[in-house]
Amino acid sequence: MESPLLRVRNLTLDIPVGGGTLHAVRGIDFDLKRGETLCIVGESGSGKSLTSLALMGLLGKTIRRSADEMSFDGTDLTRANARTMRSLRGARMAMIFQEPMTSLNPAYTIGDQLTEALLLHKPVGKEAARVRAIELLEKVGITAAASRLSQYPHQLSGGLRQRVMITMALMCEPELIIADEPTTALDVTIQAQILRLLHDLGREMNMAMILITHDLGVVARVADKVAVMYAGELVETGSATEVFNTPSHPYTRGLLRCIPLPGKTKRGGTLGTIPGMVPSLIGDVAGCAFRTRCPHAAPACRGDIPRHTTDDGHAFRCIHPDGKRHAEEATA
Repeated sequence: MESPLLRVRNLTLDIPVGGGTLHAVRGIDFDLKRGETLCIVGESGSGKSLTSLALMGLLGKTIRRSADEMSFDGTDLTRANARTMRSLRGARMAMIFQEPMTSLNPAYTIGDQLTEALLLHKPVGKEAARVRAIELLEKVGITAAASRLSQYPHQLSGGLRQRVMITMALMCEPELIIADEPTTALDVTIQAQILRLLHDLGREMNMAMILITHDLGVVARVADKVAVMYAGELVETGSATEVFNTPSHPYTRGLLRCIPLPGKTKRGGTLGTIPGMVPSLIGDVAGCAFRTRCPHAAPACRGDIPRHTTDDGHAFRCIHPDGKRHAEEATA
């Protein structure tokens, strides 16, 4: 059996704040094999981006990270020193950030920023690196790619800057790409092209991808696995088919009810909503964090929440072991 490229067990991130400790990420587990795409979905503030930064070793100094295991192809990321992480980032692990204007250096040309990682990590010359940059810029849909290399980030539109960020991540053909809302700045038609490109490149290069997004439509198109995150926890994980067809956690079902369905949602009809607010994660956090917004909440939700796992690996945290039956009733 193929061993996972990335393995995470009990990853926890705590941030000291004025009122105590913010438990931003609480004991999450997942595996990712080569060539697989994992989509992490959830509301803003649920800990998705912090999780990706923890994997890349880019957390702020005040954030406390702990994990029983966090390994990349046999390398223990919890014990890796700065030199080891620098050798991994850009070469074998790459990240596409959500806001390209703050991620690109305004003092350097696009060409310099694209070729830097390739020259640092691979035995290639400047001309070969330039050719590679032009080739990838064209692949992500940038016209007159050669002339773009001499431009600066402020001379490009938001959509072009985002595509430059995607090109930068692909320069060294990494084994893992972490994409944090990679199509935020793009038009809808371009979004589909970029997502298809990332998906196809992942298959072509046997590259694993973690895609962080709010858009469940995106997830349905590209995901092999789905992890639903709420208040710092993974409340449901499984294959995309299982999570979409038989959502077992009330939060997952709430997210899916918010999406208009062709042929089912009536024109002018009301979409589903999730009432209430995400609870504070400062101080002691006990029980199910979703209980204040859940239509099936019970007194037992204040205690320990069991994790149910099916034979096919579909897992969810809820006091109701018959979550699938509830899902069927809710969608009937």
